[in-house]
Amino acid sequence: MKKTGSNHDATKPNRKTVERNRRIHMKGLCFKLASLIPDLQNIKPSRNMVSQQDKLDYATRYITQLRERIEKLKRKKEQVAVSLGTGSCNMIDDTGNGSWLPVVDLRDLGSSIEVILISGLQKNFMHEVTCILQEEGAEVVSGSFSTVGDKIFHTVHAQPKISRIGVETSRVWQRLQELKN
Repeated sequence: MKKTGSNHDATKPNRKTVERNRRIHMKGLCFKLASLIPDLQNIKPSRNMVSQQDKLDYATRYITQLRERIEKLKRKKEQVAVSLGTGSCNMIDDTGNGSWLPVVDLRDLGSSIEVILISGLQKNFMHEVTCILQEEGAEVVSGSFSTVGDKIFHTVHAQPKISRIGVETSRVWQRLQELKN
């Protein structure tokens, strides 16, 4: 019996087509990666030809730098949390209940006010802080919180309701300090 035709299945793409599609896909992925890296976005293809290898090397270095920066920021965040949590150790009672809470800090940023409040899980002073700000002529613009262990860290940004009048931050500070008593 004589064979006719070839063993090639007409529905399957040949190796050449598969390889070409793979290269096109990889080129697209490399282009997408380069578009996410700040310094590679400004390179004009016609002027400064950068090889794919150079782009990948640069992207690798950039990602490594970002990872290092993230780790550095995490360490800094932990240091700040520790310093805020233990900076007033002499105020903690012998039971370790954290009687030094709440901690209140006010920053006058010129056109706005930032209030940082650290409180325990049992007593949340956020409502009182918001009321004080409003009563003193400030409008809360944003607020956020995070819980670490048995402490709640709040950050509130406010600005004067009437900008030409402003907010007397010393009065706000005094009233916030009264919360601690």
